[in-house]
Amino acid sequence: MNNPWSKLKQNDLLRRFFVLLIIGIILYEARAMIDTILLTFIFTYIVIHIIKKVQSIIPRFPTKLIVGIIYLLLFGLLYFVVTIYIPLLAKQITKIVRSMISFYQSHQMTGILKDIEKYINREEIVSSARHGMNFIIHTITNVGTLTVALLMSVFLSFFYTFELKKMHQFSHLFVTEGSFKWFFEDLKFLGQKFADTFGVVLEAQFFIAICNTILTMIGLIILKMPQIVALGLMIFVLSLIPVAGVIISLIPLSLVAYSVGGIKDVVYILILILIIHAIEAYFLNPKFMASKTQLPIFYTFLILLVAEKFWGTWGLIVGVPLFTFFIELIGINPRKDKKKKRKTKIF
Repeated sequence: MNNPWSKLKQNDLLRRFFVLLIIGIILYEARAMIDTILLTFIFTYIVIHIIKKVQSIIPRFPTKLIVGIIYLLLFGLLYFVVTIYIPLLAKQITKIVRSMISFYQSHQMTGILKDIEKYINREEIVSSARHGMNFIIHTITNVGTLTVALLMSVFLSFFYTFELKKMHQFSHLFVTEGSFKWFFEDLKFLGQKFADTFGVVLEAQFFIAICNTILTMIGLIILKMPQIVALGLMIFVLSLIPVAGVIISLIPLSLVAYSVGGIKDVVYILILILIIHAIEAYFLNPKFMASKTQLPIFYTFLILLVAEKFWGTWGLIVGVPLFTFFIELIGINPRKDKKKKRKTKIF
């Protein structure tokens, strides 16, 4: 029977856009969990990519052993952060707070406050302080939420990759059996195509992180900051977050700078981070993304601007792969002249 439903199932492009619409609706409804979903996808993709690389060199290397080693290293890094970085940051924050309290209680500060009150209404000061406190509380809440999402995504990706063969066997049943196997066939097709484009962007971000780390470490050496290697490791990890990672690294770097040279060194760090942020946002990001996706730099830069406007930091991560995914879906492939690379199957 040649009804509209049958026509939809026979038209590959229309059917896949229908499946894509369903995925979009589900993701919109689950937007509160979007951090966990995207982080799980990223961790899973990276771990599976490492498994494929290792097994291409040592074919019989057990998958579960590779996964175990990867996550032991990851939890070792988390332990390093909790036992070294957090106490260090807590110490620096305590020192800064004490300095601020001492300065506030000084006679010099009392005179400054009296001069300020002559020109600014007390209610405006209270209102500004309230807004500042709200911003701090909101930031702390966001950090807490992101931390929970990060931990949850690490565990989910571990369970997925640890039983990778079983996951593939079970997932394969959806495309071979049942009345809706056509839906899951298209879901697999779309997922694999997005994973391929996303992998290209992750590779570009890795090179950007290396450049950011080298530039920042050179600046820290010039400023004679302590613990260059430890700070460099932190900067590299944070630089894997496009653009925002450089800004996030400003907090611990400023605390270390204040403990070394006071406000003067904090200003130097601010200038250094602003320069590196500008280099990443306006040169490295568009250049590397363009070279990896074969998109013109203008298109890449425009996509990053628009995606960041709509989706914030996540837009900088998924904007380019989403655009590449959509144009390839309608038959435009800017990477067709490049050599085919080994695919990292996640489904």
